[in-house]
Amino acid sequence: MNVKEAIILFRYYQQSHHRKRRIDSYHTLLIVFEQTHGNRSLDSLQSDEMYQFLEHFTEGSAKSTRRLRYAQLKAFFNFIIDKCHHDMKNPCDSPLFSMTFRMPRQVPRTFLEKETVDEMIYNAKNPRNRLILELQARCGLRIGEFLNIKAQYASERKLTIKEPRSGKEAEVAFMPEPIAKRMSDYLKANNLLPKDHIFPISYSTARMFIRKLGNKLNVSPAPHDLRRYSATYANRNGVPLEIVSKVILRHQDLKTTQIYLGKVSEHEAIQWMDILHGK
Repeated sequence: MNVKEAIILFRYYQQSHHRKRRIDSYHTLLIVFEQTHGNRSLDSLQSDEMYQFLEHFTEGSAKSTRRLRYAQLKAFFNFIIDKCHHDMKNPCDSPLFSMTFRMPRQVPRTFLEKETVDEMIYNAKNPRNRLILELQARCGLRIGEFLNIKAQYASERKLTIKEPRSGKEAEVAFMPEPIAKRMSDYLKANNLLPKDHIFPISYSTARMFIRKLGNKLNVSPAPHDLRRYSATYANRNGVPLEIVSKVILRHQDLKTTQIYLGKVSEHEAIQWMDILHGK
């Protein structure tokens, strides 16, 4: 079997078992790999050739992107070996790859305190900016979700999110009554038509005003920190993990949600023990 035939088989498998988002993430890698080695027999490919291919293909990319491409190419070979070439050794399976394309060191996540978030929202005098902060900190929306949402998808207490990251056709985010009221007032005040974007601003604009509000309180929050806060706050106030995961964050896996939650301090642990069992 040559590389071109193996890629066809791999793509056929992906279409039956993977979501569109994941399939798309492999697209460019498979195209370039086929262009470079399409007529080569799979078992003729050597580790040093695959290393050179990845180095050239990921040149100038972030460390996380380089790691992703390595993992994808390795997964491609693992699939083919499992299905067709049981005796073949994966040419990406060597210490050199693991060292070169290792995971970048994780940057500690920022977990915002309730007082900080409340103060940021209070200081946001612009109705648009306040609504954006509340949709992230109270409703758990991603920045891309509120930037893409149109007026026709805001209905009473619900926001319909088209083409979400999950790969579904649509998802629904829910708003507390006060935020739903502010959303309704905002839509009327700005005379937005059904197909108008509710927040016609760029990612950089949203990030800048969120960072600016945080800087006044000596924190440097990114937009996603507010979404993470919505999960931590709900969880600390007794909301079941399943609700936090499936309703607020709309994750597919509870393990993903657990990554979002902040660590429990000793003070919080003692408070919860007193709540559960009394003083």
